[in-house]
Formats: sequence, structure tokens, C-alpha cells
Amino acid sequence: MKAPRQNSGFSLLEVMVAILILAIALTGLVHGITTALASSKESELQTVAALFAQGKIEELRATGILEDGSDDGDCGSVLPLYHWRETIGSTDISGLHDVSVVVEHARTGQEIYELKTMLFSPEDDSTSGKTDKNKDSKSKKKRGGAS
Repeated sequence: MKAPRQNSGFSLLEVMVAILILAIALTGLVHGITTALASSKESELQTVAALFAQGKIEELRATGILEDGSDDGDCGSVLPLYHWRETIGSTDISGLHDVSVVVEHARTGQEIYELKTMLFSPEDDSTSGKTDKNKDSKSKKKRGGAS
């Protein structure tokens, strides 16, 4: 009598199927990681462009000098991938300006981010002929009353 034969181990076909399944899973994992990294880089470009555009708007707001026209430039050596363009236009309301800042990719010229807002630049009182006598008299009264 012959003893029953025991099959221990894997056949060649089983090993090949396992390797195929592992290869498909690894390919999907690598593709997913690559997509996530590209998405993260695009998000970084968008965020930096938005912050830079907001900074240009705040510079205009801080200086208070709003002249209609266009200006452009690069973002310096710290941000070599970016180029900006700002446009200031007038509106129907005196002193109110339409402001647009566009940040583009420096190499391709593709628009990354655009920020639009309206800024108010009050007219100088000396040019309008108005005087502020009431304000001066009120401040004198306050000083006189405190002594």
C-alpha cells in the first residue's frame, strides 16, 4: 500500500496569481500617491497666489493712492514662479475704484488667481473747497473744558 501524498506549499499558478494581485494593488497605490502630491502642489500654488494678491490689495489700501491704469511686475526672487498684474479703474461713484489683481504663472503666463475688489479713496478737502471749522472749534472746546 501506498501512503497518501500530502501537498504542502503553493503551486506555480497560485504564486503567479498572488504576484499579479500585488502588482495591481501597488500600481493603484502609487498612482493615488502621485495624484495626491500633484493636488497638494496645485493647492500650494493657489494659496500663495491668493495671499500675494491680497497683499497687493492691502498695499494699495495702505498707501491710499489710487490712480486709474495698469501695473505689473514679478514677485521677486522669493516667489520666482509668479507674475502679477493690477488694474485700477474708475466707477460711477466719485472716489470709488474698481481694483483687480491677477497672479499668473511666470513661465507659462497661465492665470493662477484673480482677486477683484472696490476701494474708496476720499477726495482731499482742500480741493473740494470744504473747510473743517466745526471740527476745530469742537476740539478747542474740549481742550478748554479740561483745563
